[in-house]
Amino acid sequence: MADPAQDDVFVDDITLPAADGYPLAATLFLPRGAKRNAVLINSATAVHRKLYRGFAGYLAKRGCAVLTYDYRGTGDSRQKSLTGYNQPKSLVGFKASMSDWAAQDITAAVAWMRQRYHGMPFAYVGHSFGGQVLGLLPNNTEISRALLIAAQAGYWKLMTAPERYRVYALLNFIGLPLTRALGYMPGKAGLGMDLPKDAFVQWVSWVMSPRYLFDSKLEALQNFPNYKGALRAQCLSDDPWATRPAVELLCSGFTSIKPEIITVTPADTGVASIGHMGFFRAEHRDTLWRGAAEWIQAGE
Repeated sequence: MADPAQDDVFVDDITLPAADGYPLAATLFLPRGAKRNAVLINSATAVHRKLYRGFAGYLAKRGCAVLTYDYRGTGDSRQKSLTGYNQPKSLVGFKASMSDWAAQDITAAVAWMRQRYHGMPFAYVGHSFGGQVLGLLPNNTEISRALLIAAQAGYWKLMTAPERYRVYALLNFIGLPLTRALGYMPGKAGLGMDLPKDAFVQWVSWVMSPRYLFDSKLEALQNFPNYKGALRAQCLSDDPWATRPAVELLCSGFTSIKPEIITVTPADTGVASIGHMGFFRAEHRDTLWRGAAEWIQAGE
């Protein structure tokens, strides 16, 4: 069925080639009128791109060309099984780490949008993991504005209690044993979507490190100072994962700029809760979404 909220928007499911040629499932949202901005929306860990459909359509109505996509091994970018109707292929043996998502998938999505809409202001929207890796991208200099939503250096002790203890137990006592036994992390264990083994194991190593990904030995960390565009990081006060200290720690990596960090409470938007995922609910169309769109388009 058609979504009435998308009536004034062209929506096209496409395939986006990653840097190594791997086919990524993506959706392009285009306004029926003139295009003024290009926006790339980058997903949280284990979150399907369909979560961002409403927000992407809203931005498209305001004149933005918007792309959403799934990282390799997740969502519709997971390979299909040779048997059964439209069944996903097992992730056992599938090689994909979080740093691969950054280097191969997100980097390619940035390049694709920059090439296709080279004459427009280009904004990067990163939710949680999607915002964490902005600084790792070798081509982050192509981005003029970055809006990070609930994006943080996700060290477990920076989460609120008792959530930090639940996460510690889930990752170490359930997630790692299951992943090592099965060869992948099953989403039904508490994450939402199945994850490739390497991605999950790398994520756990970051979550257990006091400075999160900054404690890793990734060469791509050298790209953090290269980002010199505008950056706004949005905290949600009732988000147990992306707390203000965790967001500040992530933003500290962008040493060439002074990121703007803002905190929004549920009361600010007239709702009972927002949390880690709630920004993208349609009830925030006239509050959080409008503010985000105005900030994104302020760079025209």
